[in-house]
Amino acid sequence: NPQATTSADYQSELAEVKQAQAQLSEQQNATIKYWSAGGVLRWNEIMRELVAKYNLPPYQNEDGTYPIPSSANPFQYPYFPFSNPPYAARAYAYVSVAQYDAMVAAWQFKKQFNRAKPSQIDPSIRLISNETQLPAYPSEEATMSSVSLEMLKLLFPTEIDFLTLKAEEQKNVALWTGRAVKSDLTAGTELGKAIANKVIARVKSDGMGAAVGNVSIWKKLEDDIVAKGETPWISLESPKRPPMLPVFGKVKTWLFDDAEVIKLRPATPPSTKSLQMQQEIQMVKEATDNLDREKIRMVHFWADGAGTYTPPGHWNAIAADFVNQAQFSDIRTARTFALLNMAMMDAAVCCWDTKYLYFFPRPSQLDASIKTVTGVPNFPAYTSGHSTFSGAAATILGYLFPSQKTAVEKMAEEASISRLYGGIHYKMDCEIGLRCGKSIGEYAIRRAKIDGGE
Repeated sequence: NPQATTSADYQSELAEVKQAQAQLSEQQNATIKYWSAGGVLRWNEIMRELVAKYNLPPYQNEDGTYPIPSSANPFQYPYFPFSNPPYAARAYAYVSVAQYDAMVAAWQFKKQFNRAKPSQIDPSIRLISNETQLPAYPSEEATMSSVSLEMLKLLFPTEIDFLTLKAEEQKNVALWTGRAVKSDLTAGTELGKAIANKVIARVKSDGMGAAVGNVSIWKKLEDDIVAKGETPWISLESPKRPPMLPVFGKVKTWLFDDAEVIKLRPATPPSTKSLQMQQEIQMVKEATDNLDREKIRMVHFWADGAGTYTPPGHWNAIAADFVNQAQFSDIRTARTFALLNMAMMDAAVCCWDTKYLYFFPRPSQLDASIKTVTGVPNFPAYTSGHSTFSGAAATILGYLFPSQKTAVEKMAEEASISRLYGGIHYKMDCEIGLRCGKSIGEYAIRRAKIDGGE
């Protein structure tokens, strides 16, 4: 329980706030301005930057094999993590869910203890940031700072020093701006850690540890397709790279169970030797041979390849713009990102489940005359990850921001078809992936309708 605001200890904490405000430097004022954008938005921005920094495939060894990043030795090359699209989708989801749960818990305790902000208790303390009606204990800034730090330390362990610095910044800003005293910050920090520990327990048991697979799994995927008389996917890199996260389709989902993942699986794609596939290949060929400026713009705008924040990150950036325009509170922003990123992580699970079930070759593997406009991802074609991510993201964002519904649906369609124009997906991959993503987005809408946040 918080100490009384009349106590000597609390009065000493008020004096600390007044002293800090009297000595604010230019750098501290710049830090205040930086965090005034909102804690959830800033942490999401930081996370997108980290995903982009670590979204780099490891370089091959001298013997032509590829090293695999290890969380046990994150500073050993290749640095952990390789934040490819499935890893990124999962990371965005865990951080967003933890942040939302932390905000809900902080609001509950604020209401329970109802301790006023320092500026309300001592009029000589300036409230530098935006006024809110929220009580001070526990500090929401410290709760957000702490939960974000604990989650991101786990997901990006080589960035602990940087992340710790940003977390301390956010807490300091709460004190400098007159929103919290030290005991408010301490309570928030402890609460954030407690919430993070609960979410981390799920992280460590969701099946991601087995997602890379091993040589026997990689070989069996190929052998099973060959046994059916079909053409299996092969890596088009040189030397050939192991498939990206072939067991990610078994990772635990948020919005439904394993049985639903199976129900959401698209039908078996046509035989690689069929007339239908000849037509699919021809559509890719015609698309790549007849590109105009607008189609090339789409390909590059939605490419989101190595060194970027990935397709899920692209949709997080879109959501951040919407949230900023709508001037959402931190808790409402946290809910938006939690729903969005749960949907996209589940989209990744369902899409990867499909990709490795059918192990379907890329267009340029079946027709070497197809010239791709963007890099060819190192995993099977059917269905399109971009399309599945985009269908899920647009569906939940269209629900949360009704005025943007038409716009996000158009974005999703553009992101999807850009993969055909890029020469790396068949039209069927795009259309079926988009439909599957929309179905997953509907699950997120159902969750939104019952989570009490409406």
